[in-house]
Amino acid sequence: MAAAADDPHLGPGPSSDEEILLDDSDSGSILSDDSVLPDYDRDTVYREPPKTLYEACARNDPLSLSSILERGVTKEEAMELDINGRNGLMLAVSKGFVDIVTLLHKCPFIDINHQDNDGNTALMIAAQAGFITILNYILNYYPGVETELRDPRGFTALIKAGLQGREDCVTALLMHGADMHAVDLVQGRGLKDWILRTGRFETLNRIRRLQAHPVAGQFCESYKPEWPELKQLVEKATAPKSTSQKLRQRFKESLSFSFPHDPEENGVMDHMVRITTSIHSPLVVTGSRPLCPTSPPEIGKRRYAVPELLEKHSSKELEESTVSHSNGSITSASPTALSATSVSLTSCCQEAERRESVPSGGMRSFIPRSMAHRNSIFPSGCIPKIEVTKSGEPTPKKEKKKKRQKGYLEPPIWKYKEAKEEKKREKKRLEQEKEDEKQSKGSKKSSSKR
Repeated sequence: MAAAADDPHLGPGPSSDEEILLDDSDSGSILSDDSVLPDYDRDTVYREPPKTLYEACARNDPLSLSSILERGVTKEEAMELDINGRNGLMLAVSKGFVDIVTLLHKCPFIDINHQDNDGNTALMIAAQAGFITILNYILNYYPGVETELRDPRGFTALIKAGLQGREDCVTALLMHGADMHAVDLVQGRGLKDWILRTGRFETLNRIRRLQAHPVAGQFCESYKPEWPELKQLVEKATAPKSTSQKLRQRFKESLSFSFPHDPEENGVMDHMVRITTSIHSPLVVTGSRPLCPTSPPEIGKRRYAVPELLEKHSSKELEESTVSHSNGSITSASPTALSATSVSLTSCCQEAERRESVPSGGMRSFIPRSMAHRNSIFPSGCIPKIEVTKSGEPTPKKEKKKKRQKGYLEPPIWKYKEAKEEKKREKKRLEQEKEDEKQSKGSKKSSSKR
């Protein structure tokens, strides 16, 4: 059996004489040794609501943050920094506060590419920590995200995710257009070199599978959900076999043992995953549709966020034409008819005008259902107005129940119920007699006085 060192893809690995310049900030923590982050305990009970945007982010209070954004904030309030040079968004990302991150995209004064004292951005923090939900939200809903920003050592968000073995984050960054061939500024090593040096072989395997299929064709309108190998397998199974082939097959089945193994590449499991996540899935309907169904995600292709698409193209244009991504620009194809996969930006009622800190537009309709706080009764976000008026007709009276006629079946009357009713009647009779005696005595007294 060949050793790991003989594998041409893995390489020889680090030598014993070579110095490895990895510290704790690269392999174990988001912050450096000099960073100091205030300890905000979630169980702490605060008597007063937060007054600033940073304080609402630190307390993970989305309701207070919504009220602060609605009243309006200035650029200084939105970019309030702590001792580590982090704003409220970066603190929420480092703590994993998903609700705070989904609310702050409404504030145009938040600098998504701001770097703290360690050179980390919000994207780097999410990628290194492995917060895939926050990372995808930043890539899709925060405009102007720079994936190639570097810290003082030259590490990008993709290299930081690879160092920690965050497979999902590496996949998301690659499909968003992050540069896989970028190298650091200290040792001049790329993504695969750092992955091998840190022993993240599962992440390397994920990258190889992505390179084998660099285009996510299932998110394109032209994708066909048929398994290409199915026809060949059916023809092979139904083909006539000779006697020697049948004996060989039986002998092989009797001596072979079935052991659990990983799914085969491009096998039936991979095909099931693709068709269940596709636009034209016959089994599972995806919860969201891509804005550009003619331009599927691809390794090395720059993907634009929803606000960037809405800024360059109107809602009518997105409805009537297919907008595709390209390397460095956005192009619009010829108008096509509306289909079931097209995204509609219109709503049955228009939202009220927002303040300066909340940008207008139809972005709320593109927020994933798992993140957006939407009403399940009215998914469109339009709550109808209900007017309460009094009816002019009088309230109908209840009809008295008719007495049961004889000759029909009636429920039986039990003995204990008869005794109970008898006691009630006896009690009423005694009370009536007492009242009669009092009245008779009172009449006698009045006659005697006369």
